[in-house]
Amino acid sequence: MSGVDKEIGGNGGPRKILLVGDASKAFLDVGAIRDKGFTVCANLSDAIDAAAEARFAAVAVVISGLSLKLTSALEALRRRCDARIVLLAQMYEEPIALQLVSSAHNGAALANDYLICPVEPDRLCESVAPVASPGPAALPTTLETRIRDLERLATEDDLTGLKNRRYIREFARQILERAAEQNGRVTLLVFDIDDFKHYNDVYGHRTGDEILKQAAALMRRCCRSHDVVGRIGGDEFAVVFWDDRRPPAIERRSTSDERRQTTADHPKEALSIARRFVRELEKAGLSSLPSPANRPTGQAGFGVLGPEGKGVLTISGGLASFPRDGRTSDELFLLADRALLDAKRSGKNRIYLVGKPQDNITDTG
Repeated sequence: MSGVDKEIGGNGGPRKILLVGDASKAFLDVGAIRDKGFTVCANLSDAIDAAAEARFAAVAVVISGLSLKLTSALEALRRRCDARIVLLAQMYEEPIALQLVSSAHNGAALANDYLICPVEPDRLCESVAPVASPGPAALPTTLETRIRDLERLATEDDLTGLKNRRYIREFARQILERAAEQNGRVTLLVFDIDDFKHYNDVYGHRTGDEILKQAAALMRRCCRSHDVVGRIGGDEFAVVFWDDRRPPAIERRSTSDERRQTTADHPKEALSIARRFVRELEKAGLSSLPSPANRPTGQAGFGVLGPEGKGVLTISGGLASFPRDGRTSDELFLLADRALLDAKRSGKNRIYLVGKPQDNITDTG
């Protein structure tokens, strides 16, 4: 069959996993998969035919390099086989993977799960073990859950649910490499909450944690879906804004939040999002409104400081852009941190571009 490799490895074992796409984009050591009995298809069209002819425990789809019309291809794959579908995604492709895992076709998810590349072949096998081997050899559900929890903790901040420092740093490195190859643009925003120590000292760390969680959720809502928001320590956050010129993997009507043009000048676009975040913080304020669980729908306010907790929560931040300001993630973080310090020294509640203050960050112009 054109585009289909025979069973990888010479052990003659049963075929368990169908790998679709360029293995070099998913595995650091392509040779390591040769002993795993994978069958490889170069494209989704051949994979659909192969899945219909043979029974696989799972189909692993490498998103990079394949057709952007993943939705229709996965729907066809679902119709032809009942295998577990696992997406293998680069960090910047995670929003696409999340869309596909959460979307359904005839009551079934388009994909069951996704893994972030590079992937260890053993980890891919483990992710489908409960389906491939329902007998004693299968991983217990509790163990699989623990593995998932450990993976999540390795990339996510436990308090806010945002990406953690390690993930943000690696994502920035990868997306800058991609931007250099494709003449793209990347802007890094580093910001923290002004006088956050005061809230901890006066109201306690539990209240401080709640402010961090709600500020994190608000920032994530203000950003575009493909931008990456993370907590990099204490009350300090980072956002990586980048150009995503690909059409969405799943067709849907654009919203006002998603209508931002990639032709907008960086870091002007990132600055407008930061300004939006500042305006939303001002709307929410620190008044003694009820907690979010008991608050009427649409009513703003953090509602965590009690009767005496009045005022406005403010942030200070620094912006650095590729390729204008720096070409590596280390350079962008260094310059954005310096701009953040300049903003603090200049009176807080403002965002600095590298070398250029933006004093009125709530202005829309």
